[in-house]
Amino acid sequence: MYVGEVSSVNAERVPAEAAEAAVGRLREMSADLRGCALIGPGGQVLAATSEADRWAEPTAELLAAADAAGDEPASHVHVATEDGEAFAVRHENLAMVAATERFTLASLMIFDMRAVLRDLVRELA
Repeated sequence: MYVGEVSSVNAERVPAEAAEAAVGRLREMSADLRGCALIGPGGQVLAATSEADRWAEPTAELLAAADAAGDEPASHVHVATEDGEAFAVRHENLAMVAATERFTLASLMIFDMRAVLRDLVRELA
């Protein structure tokens, strides 16, 4: 699974505490959040609100489908269904995915996810 461009941040440099803090920050920011995960460049789940193994395959499928729809890898994804909404945002070589309640304000969720990822990368620089 292609998560993002090569950069100075790699999964080995993301301490577990920092990954957990990023997931926790998004939880605090979004009242509509059902769950989320931080994904490393190889598709490995670095932190999640629930069991990590439940996030890896669906995340890979979501990002692959979004990438197949365009000429370049998708920087963000938003899918809405009757049951809820799914989001994915890539930054550097990390990604964050989230599942939310229906009618979540998409622009705000994507903004918050980007902010969490940017802060994490800045913290690790």
